[in-house]
Amino acid sequence: MARVSQEHLDARRRQILEGASRCFADNGFHATSMQDVLREVDLSAGAVYRYFAGKEELIGAIAADVLGAVRGAFDRAARIHPLPPPDVLLGEVMRELLEGGTPVVGGDLRASSRLIVQVWAETLRNEQLAEVLRDGFEKLRAVWVPLIEAYQRAGLMRADMPALDVARTMIAAAQGFMVQQALFGETPIEVLQNGLRALMSMGDGGADDAAVVNAPVKLPS
Repeated sequence: MARVSQEHLDARRRQILEGASRCFADNGFHATSMQDVLREVDLSAGAVYRYFAGKEELIGAIAADVLGAVRGAFDRAARIHPLPPPDVLLGEVMRELLEGGTPVVGGDLRASSRLIVQVWAETLRNEQLAEVLRDGFEKLRAVWVPLIEAYQRAGLMRADMPALDVARTMIAAAQGFMVQQALFGETPIEVLQNGLRALMSMGDGGADDAAVVNAPVKLPS
């Protein structure tokens, strides 16, 4: 019997992951059955179960791929030289993740966003995935804090704010944009960039503007 190459095995595994991801992006992890996956990938049960013992294992593999893709996109953006402005940098991260597509969903912005958000939700019930997410977030912060400090030294960001706080907020902006994509449909990445550009312009007028921005605010009851 001819030996099956590793390339063939890897390609078949990827085929299963891609098909399952399309199902999960459309219907969610728990409303999708293995029969749905089998129909999508057009393979027999035996062919699929050779690679994955069941749906939970499929979910875990997809989640690991997605979380790795998010972390990788941020890591690669952090190594761009010369360093572009923050709004451009974050836009590049979003473009890689949403337009380039996650490793298991093609360049479909909403499908990619829906899958990423579902993975985050899955970490609330799966401690193993939650640990992967926490580890990834710690590594993201470690990469982005020096970036923020570089922006502060260059005068692109206020230097009197903790770099860790700013890094967490930049990451949160990316996460929030992906949530909006998943919930409300495709939105151009330029919307995120324009918003960041406007927020970063606050206080450009000097000390008077900074005093207004930093003044305490009491919301109406």
